[in-house]
Amino acid sequence: IGTSQEPIPLEVTDVLDLHTFVPREVTSVVETYLEEARARGFSTVRIIHGKGTGTQREIVRAVLSRTSFVTSYQDAPAEAGGWGATVAWLMLHD
Repeated sequence: IGTSQEPIPLEVTDVLDLHTFVPREVTSVVETYLEEARARGFSTVRIIHGKGTGTQREIVRAVLSRTSFVTSYQDAPAEAGGWGATVAWLMLHD
């Protein structure tokens, strides 16, 4: 049985949980997710990266900081993951 490199279609909501992705995929997954979330009209999204060592959080925030339509981001509220998730605000139109 071979493994396929075909993309797996995912439903895009206002929450992205990165726990199912390997670290090397995180940058491209977050970049693609942000584009899709914006195209679907989400003005706020939550990216769950986990608490761990903070590496995933740093990767997520690096992507957010260089994405032109991300207006701001911060730790999620305690009830929504605290520092294990980041909430980002998106500008819907340039």
